[in-house]
Amino acid sequence: MAIPKRSVFLQGANLGALLMMIVVNALANILPLNGKTTAEISDSYPNLFTPAGYAFSIWGLIYALLLIFAVYQALPSQREKTFLHKIGFFFVLSCIANISWIFLWHYEQIILSLVPMFALLITLIAIYLRLNIGRSDAPSKERLYVHLPFSVYLGWITVAPIANVAAALTAINWDGWGISDVAWTILVIIIAMIITLSVIIKRKDIAFSLVIVWALIGIIVKQIENQSIFITASVSAVIIMIALATRLVKIKG
Repeated sequence: MAIPKRSVFLQGANLGALLMMIVVNALANILPLNGKTTAEISDSYPNLFTPAGYAFSIWGLIYALLLIFAVYQALPSQREKTFLHKIGFFFVLSCIANISWIFLWHYEQIILSLVPMFALLITLIAIYLRLNIGRSDAPSKERLYVHLPFSVYLGWITVAPIANVAAALTAINWDGWGISDVAWTILVIIIAMIITLSVIIKRKDIAFSLVIVWALIGIIVKQIENQSIFITASVSAVIIMIALATRLVKIKG
C-alpha cells in the first residue's frame, strides 16, 4: 500500500505545484508584481543575447505541454507507471525554483535570481536523464505526454540561464575582462549550438533542438543590425537544422 499512496501524493503534488507556478507567473504580469512585468525588467538590463520579445511567447506552449503532462500523470491508470517515480519530486522542485525566480526577478534581485534559475536547470536535467529522453523505448503516449513537455521546457531553460547571467553582468557593469560584449555573445551562441548538436547526435531530440533554433531566430531578429551576431546566430541555426534533417533521414532509413 505504501507505493500507491506515494504515487497518489506525487500525482497531486505535481499537478498542484504546476497550477501554483502558472498562477504566480500570470499574476506577476497581470498585477504586475512590484509594478513591472517580467519583460519590462528584462528590458531594464539590455544585453546582446536576450532574444526578441516575441520569442518569450514560447512560455504559452511550455505551460500547455506541462498541463497535458500534469493531467496525464494524474490519471489513475498512470499511478503505477515507472516514469512517475523516475520524476519523483524533481518536478515539484522545478516549480518551486520557477516561482522563486519570479519573485527575485520582479524585485530586481538579479544576482540572487541566478540561484533558482540554475536550480531549475538542474532539476530539469535530472528529469531528462532519469526519463532517458531520446533513448528509451517508452510507449508513444508517454513520449508525447511526458517526454515532449520536458524536452521543450529544458530546451528553453538551457537558453534562459545564459540570458539571466547576461542581465546579471549588465546589472553589475561587468567589463567583460577586456573582451567585447559582441565577442562574448558570439562565443555563447557557438556553445549553445555545440550543446544542441550533441543532443541531436546522442538523443535525437527534435523538440529540444527546435526550441534552441526558435531562441536563435529571436536573437537574429533582435540583433539584425549587429552583423557579427546576426551571422553567427543565423549560421548556428542553419547548422542545427541541417543536423536535424540529416538525423531524421537516418532514422527513416
